[in-house]
Amino acid sequence: MEFKELASFYEKLEGLSSRLSMIEVMSDLFKRLRYDEVDKVVYMVQGVLAAPYEGVEFGLAVKMAQEAISIATGVSKTDVDTMYKKLGDLGSTAEKLRSVSKLKRMTSSTYTVEMVYNSMLKIAKTSGSGSKGLKIRILAEMLAASTPLECRYLIRYPLGQLRLGAGDYTVLEAFSLAATGSRSSKELLESAYNICSDLGYVAKVLFKDGVEGVGRIKVSLFRPIRPALAERLPTAEQILKKMGGRCAVEQKYDGFRCQVHKKGKQVRIYSRNLEETTSMFPDIVAEAARSIKSDSAIFEGEALAFNEKTEEFMPFQETIQRKRKHGINAMAESMPLHLMAFDLIYDGKSYMERPYSERRKLLEEIVSKDSDRIKLSKMVIIESAERLERFFEDSVGDGLEGIVAKDLSAQYVAGARGFGWIKMKRSYKGELSDTVDLVVLGYYLGKGSRAEFMFGGLLCGVYDKKRDMFETISRIGTGFTEEWMRELREKLSKIRLKSKPARVESLIEPDFWVEPKYVVTVRADEITRSPMHTCGAYKKGTGYALRFPRIIGEEPIRRDKGAEDSTTSVEVIEMFEQQKKVSTKPHP
Repeated sequence: MEFKELASFYEKLEGLSSRLSMIEVMSDLFKRLRYDEVDKVVYMVQGVLAAPYEGVEFGLAVKMAQEAISIATGVSKTDVDTMYKKLGDLGSTAEKLRSVSKLKRMTSSTYTVEMVYNSMLKIAKTSGSGSKGLKIRILAEMLAASTPLECRYLIRYPLGQLRLGAGDYTVLEAFSLAATGSRSSKELLESAYNICSDLGYVAKVLFKDGVEGVGRIKVSLFRPIRPALAERLPTAEQILKKMGGRCAVEQKYDGFRCQVHKKGKQVRIYSRNLEETTSMFPDIVAEAARSIKSDSAIFEGEALAFNEKTEEFMPFQETIQRKRKHGINAMAESMPLHLMAFDLIYDGKSYMERPYSERRKLLEEIVSKDSDRIKLSKMVIIESAERLERFFEDSVGDGLEGIVAKDLSAQYVAGARGFGWIKMKRSYKGELSDTVDLVVLGYYLGKGSRAEFMFGGLLCGVYDKKRDMFETISRIGTGFTEEWMRELREKLSKIRLKSKPARVESLIEPDFWVEPKYVVTVRADEITRSPMHTCGAYKKGTGYALRFPRIIGEEPIRRDKGAEDSTTSVEVIEMFEQQKKVSTKPHP
């Protein structure tokens, strides 16, 4: 496929306001591709060059892209910058300047999608002395040989600003429609995606071997599995009842979730959102290579900073300092981590379908008892609400978040939230005492003292996984420091959209819509019913909102979560029902 044809599909997708229409357009796109193109185009639609865990980044800054535009169009860098400030989008700037440029196209031949992908991959892999100039030259050559519309997307792609609004689950439905003529195979495709975390790979298998081939995708080393997630309940009695009167209960640790893959002495670690974090944790890597008594294993744990003198876990605000690119070894020495292992997924073969009780037993067998840095999570088998409550209080007393109860017979369900795992972080007393992770959907201009920052607040939402839609739940206008306002304004202005994204359901119109990308952690007084917000309104008629919301954390945006990792509307409804039940109980 020629890149100009892909660019026309991009333009169609960008202008759609219906998710179903988006699925149909992408399905048409996938049907037109050759087998050896499909994975590359899937990555390109996602705005990446490979699966997230591969860690392939373009390494192209806005100023470099501006210089490439200047070279390709014959327009001065100053004029490029002026046009960019006027339009607010560098892709549209390239398109406009290419259309009025007096320079002729460098060649009459056209770029194919494979040629563009390979050139972008070359840009990403270029490093060292002279790399900046080479990156600019490669991009300028593509721009000079392309049409104005192609230029729009050739610039947006490496800057991470495609703005197509195509989420993973929408892409999976498009796969199903293209390959089978219906969207009914979406769940099977989703299951395969959850255990390989690579949409391009799923597409390549699907269009080569069909749905049956996708069904044969298995867990494999160094392809991270999308992590299982826990539901929440507010009381020990409710947890035990849901678990059938008997369950395992583990301490809940507030640190870095780590999925550790080990083959021989080779160890890689992946984060909650599937990024490889191996280089950040040399102490855990070395200990896993030494103390895990399995030649081939995948297990999960939570890494926390540990005070060797007091033998206490340190708060997350301290642990987060270990997430860095520089000074790693020095920080590992001054702030060592302990990895609390809690589940085994693979030991020469997949154990996902085995019950938790069996997985835990096998985990205990492969973790060396003399390990200094890798320990088993503290776990007990409980049959009474009183014992569960006591274990919870002891865990909180140890400075931990709370507990996670686990169904002894439950399988490991990748990428899904279910009642096989139930977390309890603290008692509910009629207010929303747990936090929620919200995706930013839009922002407002500042007024009064905030006018100089051109930022006045956020429109935030939650995720409806079943429909692959984002629903509004709150406008947040307080609690921002001047530094936060500047940071949010800078980041959000780069992903600003002209109209509401197709996957956003909203009755409220912010000053600017943005691509659903960034997540903020929010605490509020309570959840209330609201006719203004769309959270849960799809099921309940009237939506849900947060009362007195405020962003918490060391920085405004969570680095470890993407839009689809935000709190779901189903969770909000469950939290509202729990809150309502507890608020009717008399307080002592």
